[in-house]
Amino acid sequence: MRVLTSLTGVAAGDWDALHDGANPFVAHAFLSGLELHGCLREDWGWTPRHLTLWRDGTLVAAAPAYAKTNSHGEFVFDHAWARAYAQYGRDYFPKLLCAVPYSPVTGPRLLASDAHDRRALADALQALARAAGWSSAHVNFHASAEGDAFDADWLARIDVQYHWRNPGDWSTFDDYLGAMDHKHRKNIRQERAKVARAGVTFRVLHGDEASDDDLATMYRFYLQTFAEYGNSPALTLDFLRHLAATMPRQLVLVLADLGDTPIAGALCLRGADTLYGRYWGAIATLPGLHFETCYYQGIDYCLRMGLRHFEPGAQGEHKLARGFLPTLVHSRHWVADPAFREALRNWCGQEAEAVRAHAATLAAASPFRGAGP
Repeated sequence: MRVLTSLTGVAAGDWDALHDGANPFVAHAFLSGLELHGCLREDWGWTPRHLTLWRDGTLVAAAPAYAKTNSHGEFVFDHAWARAYAQYGRDYFPKLLCAVPYSPVTGPRLLASDAHDRRALADALQALARAAGWSSAHVNFHASAEGDAFDADWLARIDVQYHWRNPGDWSTFDDYLGAMDHKHRKNIRQERAKVARAGVTFRVLHGDEASDDDLATMYRFYLQTFAEYGNSPALTLDFLRHLAATMPRQLVLVLADLGDTPIAGALCLRGADTLYGRYWGAIATLPGLHFETCYYQGIDYCLRMGLRHFEPGAQGEHKLARGFLPTLVHSRHWVADPAFREALRNWCGQEAEAVRAHAATLAAASPFRGAGP
């Protein structure tokens, strides 16, 4: 086992040989770009501690991991755990997190070619946290196929996101609308018509098609959104430029223009069969602009490109009416203190029961006729 304080400590080809390339967020280019271009800082709570396993000098398994001194940018919320741990008389931070920073996106976390090495990674995460004297280790938004790598000491949590999926027989936007009931089909057509009547047009650009002005414009929209919510932006313009240069066909920008002026944009990443919506921003307020920019243009893109899935980001029950159905996402958590771990096990079980009931209620409100996609 070797712990790397930067991804520059491993060759990109060796890291990327550990996954199938279908998920852009675990690519060496994406993760190292966050480190190289000012998106991760210790004073923001992110210190790289990437876990790697080697056999006869060859990298055989790895997990993107970070020492965390807060829970910022994780999207699996454990603030109540931290408060309870403090009341218990213990320090919850630092903790060890295996995840993709700022990205509530399901994907591989235990990068290895076989189940044996994935289990070895899960065990090594425990060992690393224990040796450092940290409270816990966490694996957020792991692929469901990785569940078997975790032993019984890892607590399971679930949450709900809203994902669009093509059952395989939709090739146009009208096909997608045709699967909906009349009310929802009518509402979406009306939303799209309002944007068109306002004179807004759209450009969908890959990284190698976007100019530096386009990247800077998208970055301004990103900053605008964070300013409106009073949050501190983590990404940098240099990071967007890095993505455009190193992942040119996986970076996807949706830019909305009113005349010659860009007024809104959405930043997405493309995987093998999935489009991932990440950030949006606007300098104008027009009816339907958000839904068109963030959702309908993305669905159009998926249909044109033959992508089967669209994940537009965490939370947002308003997505349900637009064809994004409730989908369970998974995380695992190991807590060093056995008594506290067992108390949390009961809590996690109650939470899971409530989440599943909520997901079932949401699914019953599907906009699709019959069983849906």
